Formats: sequence, structure tokens, C-alpha cells
Amino acid sequence: MMKAIWLENQTIRYRDDCPVPRPAVGEALIKIRLAGICGTDLEMCRGYYPFTGIPGHEFVGDVVAAPGALEWVGQRVTGEITIACGTCALCRIGKPKHCLNSRTLGMRDYPGVFAETIVLPVVNLHAVPAGVTDEQAVFTEPLAAALEIQEQVSIHPDSRVLVIGAGRLGLLVSRCLGLTGCHLSVVARQPRACEILTQWGIQTVDASRVLPASADVVVEATGAADGFDLAASAVKPTGTLVMKSTFKGEVSVNFSPLVVNEVTLVGSRCGPFEPALRLLEKHLVDPALLIDASYPLEKGEQAFAHAARPGMLKVLIKP
Repeated sequence: MMKAIWLENQTIRYRDDCPVPRPAVGEALIKIRLAGICGTDLEMCRGYYPFTGIPGHEFVGDVVAAPGALEWVGQRVTGEITIACGTCALCRIGKPKHCLNSRTLGMRDYPGVFAETIVLPVVNLHAVPAGVTDEQAVFTEPLAAALEIQEQVSIHPDSRVLVIGAGRLGLLVSRCLGLTGCHLSVVARQPRACEILTQWGIQTVDASRVLPASADVVVEATGAADGFDLAASAVKPTGTLVMKSTFKGEVSVNFSPLVVNEVTLVGSRCGPFEPALRLLEKHLVDPALLIDASYPLEKGEQAFAHAARPGMLKVLIKP
């Protein structure tokens, strides 16, 4: 049996009686070093998605077994969160992230990383470079998600870009966009976030001072209806609005101005791991600045309570 954090009926509790997973051929058994609580984990506790089991999807760990892929044993790794079937129409055309039969690590039909060990398909694994610390590597998944925007939208040094929301993901999005040299502003409310953005040389702006139709690209990263309204107002005609939030429930949207102004609406989710690891290895991004606290598995309830406080950034769990 192993220790883990368990989510059921929107309630987090610690367990020490979860079965140790066993890897099949093509899978790896991974001993978790560090795992991170993200906004989606917190939303799941509020009913964002009906999940029962071990949550969590941001991690770094060591491969301790890999039947049929022994070259992975002993490697420090992180991993992609979509477990694809490999046989559906989208998998066959090279889009496993959108697999029609997908399961999602710690979110949908697959146990997550707030545990002593996990199992993942070997195809999901990425080796962590030696120069990247555990505290940096645990941010690979959200950093990759931040980079996905640049995979989807062309951003140039003369682009005017506005990020709305400076939470855990919004800060990483801002840091990555700042590396493009674009004219970047970030709507941030919490003093800690403003301090980090200033340290990175990124301009902050109050929501009340955002001008209508002022940005070529707007990234919505608040997960709140008023954040979307501000984003829709701020984007220029023929501009691009990038949705980087997960919303619980329904959001009322007036689509008329988006249609009239020919705004491109882009949904943005998981991103490329290898570029994220290269940014960490080259020390172009140091997300460890975002760490607020670290807890053992046994104090999982306290860890989630801490992460849910207003203004909190990254809370880690260390088995």
C-alpha cells in the first residue's frame, strides 16, 4: 500500500491504503519527488469536473521500473498529462492531445501524482536535464501550457499583448511572452504577483486603465466572467483573444462584438514539454520564484487549504 491524497465528493483527504500501481509493458513506474497544486486542482475541489481518486498532474520523479523500456530506469522525468488511446482518428493523424478516448492524469479516469508512485505510458515521459532543479522541473507542465500560446498565435516584437490575470499560470504566460520582446502589459491585482512581474521587467496595469480595442493579442487567464468581458473589450478588431482558463459552469458571452470585429478566439491548453525544459535548462525562466510552500502528503488537506488562499501561487507536495 502507498500514501496518497484522495479527492471524493469535492473533499480532499489523506490516505495510506492506496494500492501501489503496477506498470505494464510500455509503461513506467515513477517515484514522485515533487508535485504541484494548480488552479485546476482547486477548481476540481469546487466541482469543476466530477472526479474521484488521486488528483494532481504537475510532477517530477524517478523512473524505478519500465517493462520493455529499461533505458528509462533511473532517469529523472516529468510527463505529459493526456493518456491517448493511440488508435482513434485523431491519434492516427498525430493529434494525441485531442484523442477521442483520452484519459487525463489526475483529472479524468486516471490516477494522479499526489501519491508516492504513479504509472505513465513511456511515450508521455520527458527526461529532465541535469541542470534543472526539482523545484524548477515541477513547473514543466504549466510552463509548456504557457508556451502553447506561441505555438498557436504569431507574436512579434511590435505586437501589443495584454495578459489578464497574474495567478500561477498567468505569471508563466507573461514570462514566456516577455521573452518575445512584444509590447506586454499584465492586469495584476495581488501585490506578490506585481512584485514578481516588476522583477521580470514586465509592466503591470490596473483593470480600470485598460483601453478598449488596445491590444493585438489578449490572453484571458483569470477563469472569471469579468476577466473574459475585459478581454473581449480590450482586443482590437481582427485581433486574437486566447482563452487560457478553465471555467466552472456556464459563462454568458455576448458574441456580437466578437463577430462584428472579426476577432479570432483561440482555446489554449497543453503545450510542448521539450521547449519548456530547454527554457529551464538555459535559465531563461526560473519559476521557483512562484513557490509559496511545501507540504508532505500527510498534510495534503493543509496544502490544499494553503493553495486556496487569495494571492497564493504555487504550493508543492513532497511525498
